Amino acid sequence: MSAVISVDRRREFLVGSGVTRGIAVGRAHLLAPSELDVRQYTIERRDAVHEIGRLTTAFNVVREELDELKAGIAPGAPSEVLAFLDLHRLILADALLTDAPRDLIRGRLINAEWALTIQLEELVKQFDAIDDEYLRERSTDVRQVVERVINALAGGRPTRVAITKPLALGERLILIAEDLAPADVLHLRGRADVDLAGFVTELGGPTSHTAILARSLGLPAVVGAERARSIIQEGDLVVIDADFDAVIVNPSDDELKAFGRRVRDEGEHRIQLRKLKGRMSRTKDAIAIELLANIELPEDARDALEAGADGIGLFRSEFLFMDRDELPSEDEQYAAYATVARVMKGKPVVIRTLDIGADKVLNETARESLGMGRGAPRPESNPALGLRAIRYCLAYPELFLTQLRAILRASEVGTVRILIPMLAHMHEVEQALSFVARAKEQLRERKQKFDGRIQIGGMVEVPAAALSVPQFVGRLKFLSIGTNDLIQYTLAIDRADSSVAHLYDHLHPAVLRLISQTIKGCIKARVPVSVCGELAGELEMTELLLGMGLRQFSMHPSQILLVKERLFELSTKDAARLAARVLRESDPTKIKAALVRASRSKSA
Repeated sequence: MSAVISVDRRREFLVGSGVTRGIAVGRAHLLAPSELDVRQYTIERRDAVHEIGRLTTAFNVVREELDELKAGIAPGAPSEVLAFLDLHRLILADALLTDAPRDLIRGRLINAEWALTIQLEELVKQFDAIDDEYLRERSTDVRQVVERVINALAGGRPTRVAITKPLALGERLILIAEDLAPADVLHLRGRADVDLAGFVTELGGPTSHTAILARSLGLPAVVGAERARSIIQEGDLVVIDADFDAVIVNPSDDELKAFGRRVRDEGEHRIQLRKLKGRMSRTKDAIAIELLANIELPEDARDALEAGADGIGLFRSEFLFMDRDELPSEDEQYAAYATVARVMKGKPVVIRTLDIGADKVLNETARESLGMGRGAPRPESNPALGLRAIRYCLAYPELFLTQLRAILRASEVGTVRILIPMLAHMHEVEQALSFVARAKEQLRERKQKFDGRIQIGGMVEVPAAALSVPQFVGRLKFLSIGTNDLIQYTLAIDRADSSVAHLYDHLHPAVLRLISQTIKGCIKARVPVSVCGELAGELEMTELLLGMGLRQFSMHPSQILLVKERLFELSTKDAARLAARVLRESDPTKIKAALVRASRSKSA
């Protein structure tokens, strides 16, 4: 929950959620809220064709606008930039958004704007019913697209963010809005007359697409800052301190000097970090550590390579399957996996098989196409504990075999490994291995090449898997700890449920003991183990995980150089002593204090 603290009449201090690191200083520009307050009126039946024509024209205007933005993106821009524009383009083409309003116009004889907002609210209700926060926030993308279409209906011109008050020479812009569409950010970012320093929004969270885009572009941003447009006035001097989730309005001269020093220090720090890219990742006592990258899409592999990743520790393949009517073919999957393998130039690429189910769902048309034999998947009363990940794949053999053949074929062009998610039983391990063997045999019959010695690993995401490590390592070549789900299942906490989210604690002793036990079991069996959940990229956890014996960390590419820098400061012996102290503790608050003390002692 954000807060507003008034210090005096001139200076204001707002709190939200920082979604990037760093500081931005600039002049505020307030965007008017988009309330989708449209005219609603009935029409004559003879006018329905005209209204449908208006709607079609508006959709075309927005398509052209997005195409113009895409064409203007510089080569080498972060992959998220193109991905968000492509997503909004896909939303524009979705029948649920394009066809349904036309039916409403014809059936209820209402104007285009009214029909479009009725369908929007129906789609938003569907998104609001989704448990996962990331997927739930995709309703924002649909709303942003609809806003642009309604704007086009009103004037027939593309949406543009208007800067009414010119900036002084050298001044930068801080955007203040209720919410922001990624396309608006890209539009401002590309304008020669505007130097966009960062933005503040009243809505949104760390998983919103605008927040993700801010991270990929390196723009300091604070989201969820309630009443920002009421507190901040046009032209106010604003400081975004994303490191501390804060927005300072009209800071004092002394504060500005202090922020200026921090900006200079951070700039120098980024320069120093880039120098680490070519250095091997080692601890202070010369123990080699592998720093791997987590990716969602093939184009993310270049970001991983640019960050100096030692390989791909987790390729979340389900993102190839989502938000589409047709499931990807074997050849399409092969092309995606082979692209990543080639980009990584021989470095290992761990591809997780389809982790669908629960909060990550195929759309209805794609689900219906699976209905061979046992029927299409049905809604579940408790999807997080239902048919998901390996259970889903075993229930739909052709889906699983198609993916396995594609991954195996890609293993011929690089060092590719297969990772099986959400294992809980040994029979699931055995079944997965038998499917891999069957896929290999099918490729042999086709005379298609693959690496016959490809390594198969499993994810430790449920307590049952952590407690079954001695059995799993007898059949699997490596393990990967997915801490996001391991925490959720260990503590029986749905992170998306705000009433219990405060109980989701990665420092709970039971969670830490399961992680430690898994790492120790793998070390004993001489089987490689990595952590690929969010904890791997959290600097406060680096020494603790190192002390538990972890030697492979897999994280978002943006965290790799920061973790590498941290590792250079650490000794494995000191880390082991810290881990031993922490694992004896039973109070998460004391564990947190111990980690803070250890971190401060290294930076002192």
